[in-house]
Amino acid sequence: MADAVPLLFDTDIGSDIDDAVCLSYLLAEPRCQLLGVSTVTGEAQKRAMLADAICRVAGRTDVPVWSGAEQPLLVSQGQPAAPQAEVLPRWPHREDFPANEAVCKLRQVIRERPGEVTLLTVGPLTNIGLLFALDPPAAAMLKRMVIMGGMFFGDRMAEWNIKCDPHAAAVVFRAPVPEVRVCGLDVTTKCQKSAEECRRRFRGGPLDVVAQMAEVWFRHRELITFHDPLAGVCALEPKVCTWRRGRVDVLHGDPKLAGLTALAESAEGAHFVADTVNPDRFFELYFQTVGVFG
Repeated sequence: MADAVPLLFDTDIGSDIDDAVCLSYLLAEPRCQLLGVSTVTGEAQKRAMLADAICRVAGRTDVPVWSGAEQPLLVSQGQPAAPQAEVLPRWPHREDFPANEAVCKLRQVIRERPGEVTLLTVGPLTNIGLLFALDPPAAAMLKRMVIMGGMFFGDRMAEWNIKCDPHAAAVVFRAPVPEVRVCGLDVTTKCQKSAEECRRRFRGGPLDVVAQMAEVWFRHRELITFHDPLAGVCALEPKVCTWRRGRVDVLHGDPKLAGLTALAESAEGAHFVADTVNPDRFFELYFQTVGVFG
């Protein structure tokens, strides 16, 4: 396919349900050439099993899945468990995931296809920080990164993915990636659906797995915020958001401020931070794409 996007997906699937919702979109989107899925944070191997189950039910046994780093670089572990792994006995999945394989595999794929790969990250940035520290030139070999993380405008707060490993995030944003697009809470919180509507629309193929995982999520919440799916759609359809250009900085030295993000606007910056989103257009694109599973 002429406009195919070779893509790597780094995720903490198994905590918030939106990672699984995003993976379903990537599997359904014909332009997405999914080169691999890597998992990060506590119980990374169980997270890999969840990703593999979703891929298998979608008929995509060709997608490699790798288990990654479980501990942040310096701070305490923010999410030691993957609660949605309780659905695994109901679905076929691989179980033999070697520990800490992700960084090596990500590096291999990027180096095999220099200048081609989009790296989509929707969890803490530990794997990617380790990758760029191990092999700094690999950052420049990417085509682009798309990151779900941060909060940049108005009353700022430390967003979860950045706060879980602010030191890794600082490494990533300082790396020479040619283009980085960032979907923060400024836009993702505008994209929400109720539990009732999600139950109605998550049907067919991998969405059946997602629906069961979502029930674990709904025990304590009554809606889904589509943080990660918005980043996934933006990897292929960036015009669903508007963007401000500059350089992103991550505070990581002072524990009280660790994880706060800021954008210094500049016409020469390689970072593009989403500042508005068209939620109606986003949901149209998302559900139109995953509708192939219905």
